[in-house]
Parts: sequence; C-alpha cells; structure tokens
Amino acid sequence: MLKQQAVDSCYCIKYSQPYPLLKMKLKLATLVFVFLTSLSSCKHDSEPTQLTNAYIELVSINGFSVYNGENVYNIPTDSVVIRIVFNTAIDKKKIDPTKLYISNGIDTSYVFLADTASKQLNFRIRKPLNYYSTYTLYLANGENLGVKLIDSFQFSFVTKLDTTPKFPKITDDELLTLVQKQTFKFFWDYGHPTSGLARERLNSGDIVTFGGSGFGIMTIPVAIERGFITRVEGLARMNKIVSFLNLSTTDKFHGAFPHWMNGTTGKVIPFGTKDNGADLVETAFFMQGLLTVQSYFKNGNAAEQTLCQNIETLWENVEWDWFQQGGQQKLYWHWSPTYNWDMNMPVTGWNEGLIIYVLAASSPTHSITKSVYDNGFARNGAIKNGKTFYGTKLLLGEDYGGPMFFAHYSFLGLDPRHLSDSYANYWTQNIAHARINYSYCVANPRRNFGYSANCWGLTASDIQNSYTASSPTNDVGVIAPTAALSSFPYTPVESMQALHFFYYTLGDKIWGNYGFADAFNLNSHWFADSYLAIDQGPIVVMIENYRTGLLWNLFMQNQNVQAGLTKLGFSY
Repeated sequence: MLKQQAVDSCYCIKYSQPYPLLKMKLKLATLVFVFLTSLSSCKHDSEPTQLTNAYIELVSINGFSVYNGENVYNIPTDSVVIRIVFNTAIDKKKIDPTKLYISNGIDTSYVFLADTASKQLNFRIRKPLNYYSTYTLYLANGENLGVKLIDSFQFSFVTKLDTTPKFPKITDDELLTLVQKQTFKFFWDYGHPTSGLARERLNSGDIVTFGGSGFGIMTIPVAIERGFITRVEGLARMNKIVSFLNLSTTDKFHGAFPHWMNGTTGKVIPFGTKDNGADLVETAFFMQGLLTVQSYFKNGNAAEQTLCQNIETLWENVEWDWFQQGGQQKLYWHWSPTYNWDMNMPVTGWNEGLIIYVLAASSPTHSITKSVYDNGFARNGAIKNGKTFYGTKLLLGEDYGGPMFFAHYSFLGLDPRHLSDSYANYWTQNIAHARINYSYCVANPRRNFGYSANCWGLTASDIQNSYTASSPTNDVGVIAPTAALSSFPYTPVESMQALHFFYYTLGDKIWGNYGFADAFNLNSHWFADSYLAIDQGPIVVMIENYRTGLLWNLFMQNQNVQAGLTKLGFSY
C-alpha cells in the first residue's frame, strides 16, 4: 500500500511540476542516453575482428604433393616453387614472415608469385640451395594471411646430389681393375699379421672370420694374375694361412672351423653364447676358397705342391657327415663342444647354403648322400618358387629373391653358367634374382632417396647402429655396393651403371683405402666407415668371374667337386 502510494506520488509530482523544470529533466535524460550510447559504441570498437578459421588442403613442392611431417628428396638446387592451398580465401598482403620460413639459412628468402587464385599461396625460393642438403619449411598455426590457421604444417626436403665426377674419368676396364686392386688391399694390407687370415671388419683387432677369409683367399689368384702381387708373395701368404690352421693348437671341431677365431692364438672367439664351436657354413665358404687356390697352384713347383698337400689335409679332415646330427637327412649349421647340438639349426634352402651340400657330397673322406641334399637343402622341392616379380620369373626361394648374397656366396667358385638339376637352372635363377633386386630399386615403392637404375643393391650389410640382411621385403633404405658389384656376371649393364654412380657421383663419400665402404643410406645422410671381409671379397671375385671366369674355372677343375656334383644329380 505504501509502495503503491509512493509510485502514485511520483507520477503526481512528475506531471504537477511547472513546465521549465520538466524541460530541464528531459534534457538531462537525453544527455545520459547519448553518453551511454557513445560508451557502448567505444566498447564495441575495441574488440578484435573475428578472423575466419582456415586449414591447409594441399602443399606441393615443384608440383610434388607432400604431407605434414613428410620428407621429400631429389629437389633441384634452384627454381624451387612451393604451393600452399587453403580451404578459404587468404590475404597475401597480411603475411607474417615469423610464421612462414625455411630452415638452413633460407628463412624468408622467397618471393611470392603472381596469381589470381584467392585460396593459394605460391612462392619461389630466391637463394640457390646447396647440393644434398636438408631444408625444412615451417608454417605455424595462428593468425596469418588474414585468417586464423588451425593447424601448423612442416615438411623437409633434400636437394639432389652433385653429379659432377669426383674423380677423373677412366675406361670401364681400367675402373674394374682399380676397384679390384683397391678392394684386394683389405685382405692383403689388413690381413692378420700372425695368421694371415682376414679380419672380420675394419678395427676388429684379433678377430678373424672364416667365411670372409675364404673369400679373401680367392682374391689371391686374381691379384697374381692382375699383377697386384707376385706369385711368390701369394704363395707366402697362403703358406702362412695354411700352416697356422694345421697347427695342433688351432681350434678345429671335427675338422670344421668356427665363425670367429683369435688370429694370434688360434682359439675360438664365440659368435654367440652357444656358438663357440664349429660353423659348417663358414667352413664351407673357407673350403671353397682353399680348393680354388689349390687348383691354382697344383701344377707349380715343389713349394707350391707342398701347399696343395697341406690344403688337402684340411679338406679331408672336415667331417661333413658328422653334421647330420646322428644320421638325419639334413646338415646342421653348428656344433659346440660344450652345448653340443643345442643351437639345432638345419641348413635348408633356398639361401647361400648350396655350397655346403656340394662340398659335403664332394668330400673324399666324409661324404653325404644325395638324399641328404634332397631332403635337407632342397626340402624335396619346397625350395621352388615359380612366381613372377617385375616381369621376371623367380625359380627358387622367397618372394622377390631375398638378399643378393644368396646369388654370390655359393657361386664364387661354383660355376652357375651351366649348372642345373631337377630343381632349377642356376644361371637362370641368379640372373632372375639380380634383375628382381634391380627392378625393385628402380620401382622404389618405399620412395627411398637415390634408389634408381644407377643406385641399387640390397643385401646383408651394416646399417646405422646395426646390421641386417636387406632385401625387397626388408628394405631399410640402405644400399650396399657389394650387392650390385658382385652381380656383374648376372647384370653387367646394370652393375656398370651402379659402379659409375658409386665411384663418380658418391666417390667422395664412400671410396676409400679398401675400396667402397660397406653401405650407405641417402635418406639419412649416413655413409658407413666400415669394411667387412664377407662383403669386400665377393666384389673382387665376382668381377673377375665376369671378366675372365678365373675362379669358376679353378674351382670346377677339382675332381672331388665334379664327383660330388654328379652324385647330387647336377649337370655342369
């Protein structure tokens, strides 16, 4: 009641007052309204303008589309054009250079290209880029180009290699000789001073390896014939090696040798906890070398014939049949004096193991039967493949052929040119394997930098901080020169292309005291500083087999080998 009276009183006062007073109150109310309106207007003008949200639809460099976080390769060092497409129109006049720049000294050294597309930003890098260098483009999120970019974007690109020849051009024949001579030095200059055997790798000290030594021994006839060393020097080195191995203090296990040995003491160095005894695969690679050298010196003077007799002793002492593990129809890789057959690893194909069965069948003292080969290595025909890859039919083995050493290690002495049995023609098989390996690198499905008709070859080698058997199904971006160079007999044109690339283009990075370094990865700018005996040896030997067939002819002269091949059903 009182509230209503107060309200009524107000109305009464408002309309009962004299006119001049009412006019003054109306004027005051108008001023207050104008002030409040002005204040409201000022508050609105101080708020930021709402920008349109934007995101990137496409980025390309020289027409090649890239994804966020991707690496792209083989970009030219000049005329580099980058295109960025947004989902909405942008204002190129409102560029914030702190949010769009390129690393490695480029920063904002780019110029926008004239275009009429409102949603595109096209620009060219002004500075010339360095060869084989990595650059990263950064486009930060936030306000830029008159829009609000929701997500940031970056990608890296690597410029192309400098193809200027790193060494003077020489004939292909001279280049092949140079590669053989330089690679041979690993075995000759870096051979172990006491035993003469090949060190496992550069800086491996007293560790010598029997597979790599077998390959190294086969380089000695090459070196003599090519004039790198004299026949007398070659004989002296072979006498050192064979005499060391015939010592009673040098570890042998049923006539077989270990994977690793101390080159000074002759004692086994375990390759693994249980791998502290015989390694039949390494032994076979070594015996292949010994028998080849034996053929080379067999018609020589008295000293040379004495060497051959000492080699024969080592050859006849290997108890190949012992490695059937009690009469099984297969051969086993390892035997240990402390762990016996615990490793229990049969040698089955298709892989580098063919030479083991050939030599085991060829032994004049401890031979195996054909059934051991058929059931063990050939797995009663399960080694066959028959599929086609990149237009080439593969007769044996895993899809795409596996690492290239399958076509090298057994065939340094064993001549595949006329070799066949009920499972395959081995010349056809090895050519197919090499061509598939080559074709995979040319196709380059994983888009590895450098892979091409000039840069190919996947096999076992060092990789960054490790070691792996690279192949088309285990491709880590690493090329090993031994893969293509040891394939010269199978792919002479493709291997010569690779040799030119390795020597003339990459020579300043991978050519050294002992030939080509073990491997490289152009994706990550990694170049091995290592040399491995098991990779260096096949380069010398297989180039020579391509050139003259020397080692094939020597090994195949051995009458035991001929008898063994016949026993296993081979024609040769």
